[in-house]
Amino acid sequence: MDRATTRNLSGRIATPPDHAYPWYVRLIFALQRRKYGAELQSARLWGRLPRAFLTLTLLYRSIDRKGSPIDPALRSLVQVRVSQINSCGFCIDLNGAAALERGLDPAKLAALAAWEQSPAFDEREKAVLAYADAATDPARRVDDACFARLRAFLDEDAVLELTALIAFQNLSSKFNAALALPAQGFCEVPGNVRR
Repeated sequence: MDRATTRNLSGRIATPPDHAYPWYVRLIFALQRRKYGAELQSARLWGRLPRAFLTLTLLYRSIDRKGSPIDPALRSLVQVRVSQINSCGFCIDLNGAAALERGLDPAKLAALAAWEQSPAFDEREKAVLAYADAATDPARRVDDACFARLRAFLDEDAVLELTALIAFQNLSSKFNAALALPAQGFCEVPGNVRR
């Protein structure tokens, strides 16, 4: 291991001390400490690829914004669901906390792993979750019926944003799950399983 590496958050990849990161990565860490009380473990790993990390951060900020046509609680619900499918405990933890912060009913979050059978979800949410499942699960595909069901509730711009959010969360949760990043203790979310 390189002498500069000091932290091993995932058990698989070590991270360098703060001074080894570029200034803009350290700035993102500082903002995370202010928001979460600590920098995100995933960010410390992405920070080893500083330009990619900055680009990724900007991409996420452009998708998860106040002006999005998809309400914040639903966006977080989708992120938790994609994370469940990809078995990413870190992402379930972080996005579950965000969902609760955005006003999602804790009972709905607890029922998410079995959303198809749950009366907690309305038809719009079920259409969105069906689309997220089909776009994420490698054994499935988004077929015409799934897409038509979604279009009954979302216009084209909202579908594009939802698809971008699902793609981003797949990237994030697959990265974190492959590196075995553990949850950081932001939220206790039941259903931390693939399905």
